[in-house]
Amino acid sequence: MTHFFDMQYALRILPELLRASVHTIGITLAGFAIALVLGLALAIMRRSETGFIAKPTAFFIEFIRSTPLLIQVYMLFYVAPLYGITMPALTAGTLGIAVHYACYVSEAYRAGLNGVARGQWEAACALSLSPWRTYSGIILPQAIRPILPALGNYFVAMFKDTPVLSAITVVELMQQAKNIGSETFRFLEPITLAGLFFLLISVTCASCLRQLERRVRLP
Repeated sequence: MTHFFDMQYALRILPELLRASVHTIGITLAGFAIALVLGLALAIMRRSETGFIAKPTAFFIEFIRSTPLLIQVYMLFYVAPLYGITMPALTAGTLGIAVHYACYVSEAYRAGLNGVARGQWEAACALSLSPWRTYSGIILPQAIRPILPALGNYFVAMFKDTPVLSAITVVELMQQAKNIGSETFRFLEPITLAGLFFLLISVTCASCLRQLERRVRLP
């Protein structure tokens, strides 16, 4: 009978997992906010006509996209201190996941920017608009709407990748579930509840993102 799901035990550990889930959501929101800004900067730099800006940026994006997130957060937390760069686990984890997804987001941005009609760029140039006015007032509003589904997918994927940060001692939802299991030698209930939390929050986020897509859908 010890192998069956114990509802009373599950209810007893539920508050701890709820607190950890809030922590996980906070990491995801902070990381994705950084990824959105950094990803846009990388996309603009990669589209630069100046080779010494575009080529290193392209190399950086492909390097990050082609290496595992786990190795990247390990490097930030365990290797960077050897070179004098020391960060708390939470900072290293959030920065690592943000940079990782910024490189994916940058490609979505680049696709959106490339999809804007050439005439829009030429019109902005003809009006002598500054680069800031061109991007913020003309290009980005047109570029972002078609790529919202991709950005939403990356947000959900980032949320589901937060358990990777447990490798550098960040106590997020999955790590808290493992900690509870280690203390009580019952893993069925905490791991099951953690999985249900991930499912519930992912489905909720996906539903909200679909609503957002419908609101900004191109006519």
